[in-house]
Amino acid sequence: MKAIVVGAGFGGLTAAAGLFQRGWDVTVVERAPELRPVGSGLAVAPNGLRALDTLGAGDTVRKLAAFQGDAAVTRSDGRLIARTASQAIIRRFGDAVIPATRSSVMDVISGLLPTDAFRLGVEAKGVEPGSASQRPRLLTDSGPLEADLIVAADGVNSVLRKALFPEHPGAVYSGITAWRLLVPTPKGDFLPGEVWGGSKVFGITPLVDGRTYAYAADYAEPGITYPDEKAELLRRFGTWHFPVPQLISAADSETVLHNDIYEIAKPLSAYHRGAVAILGDAAHAMTPHLGQGANQAMEDGVTLAALVGPSKSSAEVVTALAHYTALRAPRGADMVRRSHRMGALTQSTSRPKEALRNLGMRLAGRLVPDLALRAMDPVVAWQPPR
Repeated sequence: MKAIVVGAGFGGLTAAAGLFQRGWDVTVVERAPELRPVGSGLAVAPNGLRALDTLGAGDTVRKLAAFQGDAAVTRSDGRLIARTASQAIIRRFGDAVIPATRSSVMDVISGLLPTDAFRLGVEAKGVEPGSASQRPRLLTDSGPLEADLIVAADGVNSVLRKALFPEHPGAVYSGITAWRLLVPTPKGDFLPGEVWGGSKVFGITPLVDGRTYAYAADYAEPGITYPDEKAELLRRFGTWHFPVPQLISAADSETVLHNDIYEIAKPLSAYHRGAVAILGDAAHAMTPHLGQGANQAMEDGVTLAALVGPSKSSAEVVTALAHYTALRAPRGADMVRRSHRMGALTQSTSRPKEALRNLGMRLAGRLVPDLALRAMDPVVAWQPPR
């Protein structure tokens, strides 16, 4: 049985690796001329690690961990809002959160596939979904490709989603624009975590290689670019507590990534059509406030591979994809909603609401220390299908 995976992101690679391990002949079609991940860093959560465990890659990613200490949420002036111990996360979920560069994690997953599985520089133009009696076809700028299963993992602006669900409005602007940077870790004591201040948030994640992955977000009109992204970050965050200004100052202006954040606000009616499955950002693009974009994509990929298994016919594939939709579509829609609500909480434009939020989180941390972790149960307590 032959599978074509469109897109070499986290969801596409995990699906491809899972299918390959189950005996499929897998081809990964990627429009970029080389495997180069978009973005700079990510946090692999316990649910993402469990997904990678099904591929035999979880322990390799665990070795990328830079620290096992506490993390904190602080105000822009440095005052503590909440604190979380890494050991408490491990006790509750069985694993820590692993901060890493996107490239290092993608190297681990792509290494599970043979090099001849990749067709780079090929752009998808559309898809014919097929049926229980007809194989699907991928339309590309290099001609049509036929397979027994096609996986649409082509990102937030998915061409294949538009072909499969022409009635769907697609991704919409969330109202939030974001910056990402990788810089040398400054000298001095600070806790990893997030800094919240009004409509803005700044994240600080030390990595094992002596650098820090930092991200920033604020509300803005869509489509705005700045002549100097570093200068714009300093304008917005330059008065915040250490090490926020120092991290921004250490960045090279040319390497600061700036992107508007889009989300699939209206859930897709299904995560498949015929013998074509859709996953990752193509199916459920979400805001980054839960840190679950890549983790949910990996959940999708290994779930799809497990349900399809070593199928022997088109009818078996179509039946398996119906099960895939039943499992993943409700969860994907829920994660989009939860991420959006978390964004409204962390980036409050109301000073009274911000003060009430901070007070409530401080009191909850004293009275019910594991309340925040309990709230994350529906997000990271996921288990892979057998």
